[in-house]
Amino acid sequence: MRLYFIFFIFIYSCIPIRFAPTIESYRIVKAKRFRRDLPRSYGFVFEDPKDANEFYNFINMKFNLGHIDVEFNVPFTIDTKTYYLSFHERERVAKTINLLPILVDAKIESNGYDPLLETLHTSRKGYWFLILIVLDSEMNDGLSPDYNNRDAILHYLRNLQEEYLSTQNYLESYFLSK
Repeated sequence: MRLYFIFFIFIYSCIPIRFAPTIESYRIVKAKRFRRDLPRSYGFVFEDPKDANEFYNFINMKFNLGHIDVEFNVPFTIDTKTYYLSFHERERVAKTINLLPILVDAKIESNGYDPLLETLHTSRKGYWFLILIVLDSEMNDGLSPDYNNRDAILHYLRNLQEEYLSTQNYLESYFLSK
């Protein structure tokens, strides 16, 4: 009986190959550790449930940038000090190997037929994340744990995240920022 149970679990199991992080609200991480092509600065990372380029459109409207330098060094002010926001949109993938389709295709191929379930051997699900990086006017990392005004910057970024996720019409953000 136990052998059948183990065999049943083995056949219906999936083996994860790559994991995508699960981020409930946000996480502060070294951007380079999140994705190798990012800078070494700390990043404010959160999952983006919206369509591609939505955050771009949000930042463009909120700061009235006219599609000029939207992704890099967008100035904002906290307590009369100017900071610069850059953002990156990256995908992380969760990938698994599905054993049942592989075993079925192996049996079909052993009988001399072409495999039927080749597209189901692996499954892939992509998650999009936004990585926000903040620098001050001296190019110091505003999200570094030892940065003096880090708490105020985090508060600003949490509010920006909440506004982005709750806003449907980005023209609202423009009028709210006035």
